Amino acid sequence: MATDTLETVQLSNGLTCDIPSSSPLAKLLKSQRTWVGPSAKERMSILQKAKTVAIVGASPNVTRSSYFVATYLDQSSDYELFFVNPMADEILGQKVYKSLADLPVVPDIVDVFRKGSDIPAVIDEVLAIGAKTIWVQLGIWNEEAAVYGESKGLTVVMDRCIKIEHARFHGGLHLLGFDTGQITARKVLR
Repeated sequence: MATDTLETVQLSNGLTCDIPSSSPLAKLLKSQRTWVGPSAKERMSILQKAKTVAIVGASPNVTRSSYFVATYLDQSSDYELFFVNPMADEILGQKVYKSLADLPVVPDIVDVFRKGSDIPAVIDEVLAIGAKTIWVQLGIWNEEAAVYGESKGLTVVMDRCIKIEHARFHGGLHLLGFDTGQITARKVLR
């Protein structure tokens, strides 16, 4: 019988233990997320301070989530939007830029609709233009890229939808992510 190598793993309570590296427990622990990112209060602050948002992977296709998010931000926020997609020319009547380096301004937030394996390259582009915050959309996860981005001084938000978070902090979101349709006298934060 071959001897399995032992792997030291850190548990969520801070303790460590040695387990066989091929065991199901080792595989489970490797798959668990340990990076957390900004708290809800910090995300609200990021959204309140921002004036410009670049959407990387923006699409002119009305069925794509990036189009839906762009439409929402265009209609429900005061953000100046910039769209980045090397394959498109116009989205929502606005010019589309081929890369982040082509933008006329450094955006406050770079919102990303790209697959997880593309995130390290996008982080390098964000760093190259001097942006301070990268917001990686809901369903996209690359923990190593998040740690790398933070080590370079970026604020990293990952696996969260900027539209959902904006609506949540501005009173227009039901628990399930739908517009409540509720009319209120509550002051809306932009």
